[in-house]
Order: sequence, then C-alpha cells, then structure tokens
Amino acid sequence: MSDTHAASVPYVRDTMLPQHAPPPTAQGPVKWVRESLFSSIPYTILTLAALYVIYLILSGFLPWLLGGVWTTSNIRECREVLDGVQAGCFSVLTERWNQLLFGIAYPQDGYWRPTLAFVLLFVAVSPVLFSNLPRGLILFTVIYPFIAFWLIWGGSLLVPLSALLAVVVGYVVYSRIVKTSFAGGLFAGLIAGIVTWFICGFITPSLSGVLALEPVASRNMGGFMLNMILGVICVSLSLPMGILLALGRQSSLPIIKLICVVFIEFIRGVPLITLLFVANVVLAYFLPPGTNFDLILRVIIMITMFASAYIAEVIRGGLAALPRGQYEAADSLGLDYAQAMRLIILPQALKISIPGIVNVAVGLFKDTTLVSIISMFDLVGMIRGPILASTDWNGVYWELWGFAALLFFVVCYGISQYSQWLERQLQTDHH
Repeated sequence: MSDTHAASVPYVRDTMLPQHAPPPTAQGPVKWVRESLFSSIPYTILTLAALYVIYLILSGFLPWLLGGVWTTSNIRECREVLDGVQAGCFSVLTERWNQLLFGIAYPQDGYWRPTLAFVLLFVAVSPVLFSNLPRGLILFTVIYPFIAFWLIWGGSLLVPLSALLAVVVGYVVYSRIVKTSFAGGLFAGLIAGIVTWFICGFITPSLSGVLALEPVASRNMGGFMLNMILGVICVSLSLPMGILLALGRQSSLPIIKLICVVFIEFIRGVPLITLLFVANVVLAYFLPPGTNFDLILRVIIMITMFASAYIAEVIRGGLAALPRGQYEAADSLGLDYAQAMRLIILPQALKISIPGIVNVAVGLFKDTTLVSIISMFDLVGMIRGPILASTDWNGVYWELWGFAALLFFVVCYGISQYSQWLERQLQTDHH
C-alpha cells in the first residue's frame, strides 16, 4: 500500500481505553445532596431554613443534655451542682429507674422475672414475624403466654400449666369436629376447654407449692412494665377478635351480622376513657357481692374490645378491596367457607390491611397510658403520682417526660419499621 493511501485511512483503535470514575458530582453523597437538597432555588431556600431551625434546636438541646447531672439524690442537690447552668437533672432517672420501669410495689428482688419475660417475648414472636425461622419455634410461641404469666404474677407453675392443658384439649376437640362443622367444632372446643379448666381447678390448690414463685398481686404492677403487659396482650387478642368481627359483619346470617354491627358501632362510638371507667367502677355493680374481679383483667377486656372494633373495620376494608373474582375462584375450587377464608381471602385481605392494623396497634399501645386516669400506676401514672408528688423531685419535668417519650417512641417506631419491611416482603405486584 502506498504512503498516500495509508495516510487516507482513518485511525481505528484496537484496544479499549481504561474506565474512568464518574465525576464526584455525579455519584455518592455529593450527588444525593445536590439532587435532594439543592436541586432548585426553592429547594435550596427550604434546605437552608431547615438547617437553621435544626441548629437552633440542637444549640439549646445538646448543652442541656450533655451538661446534665446524673449523680445527685434530690432536686436541691442537683440545682446546687448546676449553679444556675441550664442543664438537665437526670439524677431522677438514676434514682427512680426501678419505679419508672416496674412500679412502686413490685418486689425488687423479683425484677428479673418481668425482665426475663420481656426477653423471651422476642423469642416467642420471632417465628410469627419472620417466616424464614425454624417452624419448630412456634411451639414456644404457644406456651409463652403461660410462662410469662407465671414469671410476672408468680404462684404455682401448675396454674398456667392447667390453662395450657385446657387450651390443648379444646383445640384437639375443635380439630376433630371442624371437618364436619366449623361452628360445632368451635363450640365443642370451647366447652371442652372450660370443663378441663374447672377439673384442674379442683386439683391445683392442693399442689400450690410446686414450682412456686412469690405471688405478686395485680395492684402491685406498674411502670412501663404495665404498659407493655397491656399493649402486648391487647394487641395479640384484638387481632383475631377483629378478624372474627369483620367476617361476622359480612355474614349472611342475620343474627350474627346484627350482633357484630351493633358491637362494632357501639364500641367505636364510645371513648376509650369511658370504657376504662366502666371497667374500674361500673362492672363491680353487676358482679355478685364479694366477687374479686382482677382490675388488670377488666382493663384488658375493655381495651381489647375497643381495639378489636377498629381492627374489624380495617379488615372489612381489606375484604371489600378484593375483587369478586377471588371469591368466585374459591368457589370454583370447591372450597368450603372456612377453607376459602383461610387459604385465599384472608391472606390477601390482611396484606392490604397491614398499614391500618399497625396504625391501630400503635395507637392502642400509646392509649395504655390512659389507665393512669383510673389510678393505675403505669409509666405516666408513676411520673404524675409518686415521683412528682415527692419533695425530692417536685419540679423535674422535661427529664421524666422525655424519658417516657423515648420509651414509647422506640417501641412504636420499631412496630412501624417492621410493618414497612413486611409490606416489602409481601409485595407481589410487578410493574
């Protein structure tokens, strides 16, 4: 080839150039800040204003928090140490932590019992919340309520074991009869469980010293422990009860539907504080003279009824959102009512209802503080009562209420984050 012809041929690269990193403004935190906070003039103005507000809040809060006092025994010593400096008096938390968490009357040498029950709670709920765990753990989930009752209230272990036996017998009878009749199986299982419980009730008093812990009366429960007891029990009971009410409201049987509608509309039309006053005062007038009906049990019943009515409406919305074809598909497969609801309808309805159910659960947990109105010393009741009423700490407010807010925030935020994770796990729509 001539030199003239070679010069006219374009240059063709036969090797790849090495890759270069993208510019700093197009990757990482710099890209996020530029696109999210300073993408336009209005966004820039809002970002600067928000940063200024955050600066004002932190400039007042951090010195108050970091310069706080933790070692004094009363508010007077705390003020002497601070000597006019604007800082927190956190000594009230170190001095009264046991009352804030366990109440004023729970035995101090028994604090390990509710603490152990709280730790075991995470083990018990884990197979329910996370499907990738060994399914054998569900057995511990079933027996956990009886273990927790024994740990917190004490007494003989035979009492919760008797209740567990009654549940097992009732379930066995239900599972045998439900194949022919759902309502008959439910009724027969309930009767069998009650009969078993009464029979055990004649046997357990004679063995009251077997594996017994120091009994603790319900009136001695208090602090954040009481809020956790009410929240966990009422949320756990209100969900299945709400499902039954939602199904009953859509039932074709007029009597069942009427009972569920009246119950739901009445409960939703009455403030929770009214139901708590009923539990505290009015129920005593309907009981035989000398009857001792535990106050915590009465409160649990009322709060569960209140929450289940709201959950029933949330689940009814999920059932109404399902297309009619899902019900027809269940019929075409030859499934009966119980099978169709368990296998096809309810899983989809509950998935749709997750945000509403979590909203009710979070609101219910925060509403447990209302029991302080009926003289139960939960976390709020302890702060308003024995702690602030004492001369040692009268005048300490922000530290106590901030601690209470922090505890409730941690629990409610955890519930919210789990619900969002669960929604992502159950997401089956592909766009």
